[in-house]
Amino acid sequence: MDDRKMTLTCYEDTHGYGWRHVDLFVHDTAGRELEWVHWLVDADGPDAADAATARVEPLLRRTTPWHHGISPSGMHYWTAEATWTEPDQTKFS
Repeated sequence: MDDRKMTLTCYEDTHGYGWRHVDLFVHDTAGRELEWVHWLVDADGPDAADAATARVEPLLRRTTPWHHGISPSGMHYWTAEATWTEPDQTKFS
């Protein structure tokens, strides 16, 4: 059984760095980061993250609501769990 956990994280560009992106983190059961990748989004926050993820990674699905947080530097961010879905095989027949 695969006990890895995938987490999406999106941000508000609070400090004006121009870093609008969504991160996908993969952690093991001990919480250690195993993999990480990100893709660009057109705007800040969860709605833009959902739209970009649907376009860039159509088989990746968010499985929990977005949870809001604020970093020690004051940056707003949101996290949600995610999973890969199986491709629809009927599209290829």
